[in-house]
Amino acid sequence: MSRHWAQVDELGFVFGMKLLFRLHAFFGRRVFRAVLAPVIAVYWLMARGARRASLDYVRRLREHGVEPGRFASLRHFFAFGETILDKVLVWHGALHSDACRVLNAKEIFRMMDAGEGGVIVTAHFGNIEASRALAEVYKHGRRLHVLVHTLNSVRFNQLMAELGPASQLNLVRVDQFDTATMMWLSAQVSRGDFVVITGDRVPVSQNGAVVEVPFLGDTASFPIGPWILAAALKVPVFLMWAVPEGEGYCVSFDLFRETVSLPRRSRTEALVPLVADFAQRLEAQVRQSPLQWFNFFDFWHRPQGEVPQQRVSEQHV
Repeated sequence: MSRHWAQVDELGFVFGMKLLFRLHAFFGRRVFRAVLAPVIAVYWLMARGARRASLDYVRRLREHGVEPGRFASLRHFFAFGETILDKVLVWHGALHSDACRVLNAKEIFRMMDAGEGGVIVTAHFGNIEASRALAEVYKHGRRLHVLVHTLNSVRFNQLMAELGPASQLNLVRVDQFDTATMMWLSAQVSRGDFVVITGDRVPVSQNGAVVEVPFLGDTASFPIGPWILAAALKVPVFLMWAVPEGEGYCVSFDLFRETVSLPRRSRTEALVPLVADFAQRLEAQVRQSPLQWFNFFDFWHRPQGEVPQQRVSEQHV
């Protein structure tokens, strides 16, 4: 039986990233990349589970018409290492707003100016830190409250807190999501803030419900939490993607739903098209930037403890 993602130590090399960050501060990205290469190579060789998951992902890409190039798995790890550096650089002010191109943000900025809150659903794809920094730059008097799981990322959070203290601002830990947290989030959204949540990791709790939908040619488990949250808050839902572009990032937004309605008697039936649509849009992004999707575990096998709500076939998407 596949392990839950929270049991996978996918960030076991962040200690080395601390040293590499210092190296970047003195010598720049070119030297950083030169030193990062052997560090990543060693980690790739030692992290058997993560390597196996990455190789499986690369195989699925090729089977479905996406050619990621030679040494794709190793480059996949390398891209992840660079993303960790960029996460820290964002909060050190080293990745400036003029290095980030923003697409389709007119409506979300209008809402911010008008004091209208919403939900932003993203994925472990590219670097969402870039968008959080942009929110600080653009201000609008609003904040992004990012929901994070911390069970498998304690060392990474410690690294971010030490190297970029501002990164800990507006983080909401949801290892144990309860009524009090929901009420607090509702209050923040009511005053015009936005809640950010990822839609490609199943819940940490062992009774977390999921929906199984097509993704890269096979069924995979996706969480229902983002859509339950959006329905409870009764606000518009945007999708957000942030991928490298030159020395910066391209951050794009899509209005996903004006509102999410989940009737009590037919909640599962209403959830399926939502999750399937999100998975399809994520797959479109992955096809364009295949080495920017960072889930180093067996994504297509449901770990013990997940409760599938429903499985949807290709013809239902």
